[in-house]
Amino acid sequence: MTETVTHTHPDSLPKQVPWPKLKRNLVAILRGIKPDEVEAIGMALFEAGFDAIEVPLNSPEPLESIARLLKLLPAHVLIGAGTVTEIEQVDALAAIGGRLMVSPNFDKRVLHRAASAGLVTMPGIFTATEAFAAIHHGASALKFFPASVLGPGGIGAIKTVLPKTTVVGAVGGVSEEHFGAYVAVGVTAFGLGSSLYKPNMTHEDVAQRARLAVAAYDQVFNAHMFA
Repeated sequence: MTETVTHTHPDSLPKQVPWPKLKRNLVAILRGIKPDEVEAIGMALFEAGFDAIEVPLNSPEPLESIARLLKLLPAHVLIGAGTVTEIEQVDALAAIGGRLMVSPNFDKRVLHRAASAGLVTMPGIFTATEAFAAIHHGASALKFFPASVLGPGGIGAIKTVLPKTTVVGAVGGVSEEHFGAYVAVGVTAFGLGSSLYKPNMTHEDVAQRARLAVAAYDQVFNAHMFA
C-alpha cells in the first residue's frame, strides 16, 4: 500500500500576528482565580505595571474572569487565556474578545485557528524542532516551558539558532530572582505564575509581588541596555 503524504502549502498558513509592543513583556498567570476576585487582582497588576494577563482555562469559570478583565482594563492591556489546547477553546476565547492565547504545547491546528482569529499566540515549546515549527506556523512568541528544566543555558543554546526577531519567553518555575540569568541569554519575555499569584491570595499580596517583579524587570533590562 502506498502511503499518502500531505504537505501544508505556504499560502495556507495564517499570517503571523506580531507580539505587541508592551512596556514590559511580563505576563501575569492567574491560575485558579475566580471571577469574584479577578477585578481587584487585575487592577492591582495593572497599577503595578503589568500589561498582559493570562487566565488559564483550568481555572474556575475562566471565560467569565477574562470577560471581566476585558471590561475593566484599558484596551491596550493584552488579556486572554492560558492552557489552550483545543480549537473550540480558541473559538470561545475569540468570541468574548480575548486577544492572547497561551498554550502549554505546540499544536499547529490550535495555532492556526488562533492566528486566523487575530489572536496573539504564545505556544509552549521545549526543543529546537518545536521552536522552528511554531515559528513556521505563525507563533507571535515562543514560550519555553518548563523553563526551570531547560534553564538559561538550555534556552540560550536554542536561542542562538533562532531568527533574531523571535520573541523568546521563559515560563514555569521562573520568578523575578531569575530575570538576570535569562535576559543574559536573550530571553525578553516572562510568564509569572505561582511567584506572583496563588489561589486565595489577597489583591494586596499580589500587588506587593507585582511591584517587586516590575522593579526587578526594569532593573535588569536597564542594566542590560547600557551594558
